[in-house]
Amino acid sequence: MRQPILYGEEMWKRQRPFPVFFIIVGVVMSVVTLFTTWGRAVSNSWLFLAYVGSGLVYGALLLYYRWRSRVEVTEEGLKVSNLLSSVVIDYDDIRSVRVQPLARHFEDSRKRLVRSVNRALMPKPALFIRLRGDEAQLAQLRKKLGAQLVAGDTVALPLPDPNAMSWEVSSRLPDRTGVNLGGQRRRKRAR
Repeated sequence: MRQPILYGEEMWKRQRPFPVFFIIVGVVMSVVTLFTTWGRAVSNSWLFLAYVGSGLVYGALLLYYRWRSRVEVTEEGLKVSNLLSSVVIDYDDIRSVRVQPLARHFEDSRKRLVRSVNRALMPKPALFIRLRGDEAQLAQLRKKLGAQLVAGDTVALPLPDPNAMSWEVSSRLPDRTGVNLGGQRRRKRAR
């Protein structure tokens, strides 16, 4: 099972007018500059053609970020990918999986410090994964995935269908023995 992380989708929705704007401005101003200089190429016409190239590169980077940021359930573990890196979280390292509003992930930070991409997704449900492990492993995970996804020992992933991903990950977690089995399975007290 594979699902996109909604940060990439939200970034695409917010930023997609800018590459189109760069391309249109570059083409129109290059044509206008060529007509006003009677067909002679001047430095401004080459400058406006650079707008076209930068718009294409920026659009390609946005599409690549959108395609690259995803979560995938594999046999080795839960694979979380973002723009530059991907991390496989072993199922033995996962303590618990639950679905909560994304706003719970940003409770400690102030409202004005939350990025606008995050603010738009805050009321939506997200997949929260609590991890077990030492501080060195968590620091390395935080370094690879970033503070937007990892806070403390919890990874928060806004997904289109976090419930389905939660069921899929929970079904692959190893059976834990020695945990609290609940009141009905304990031995009765001697009276």
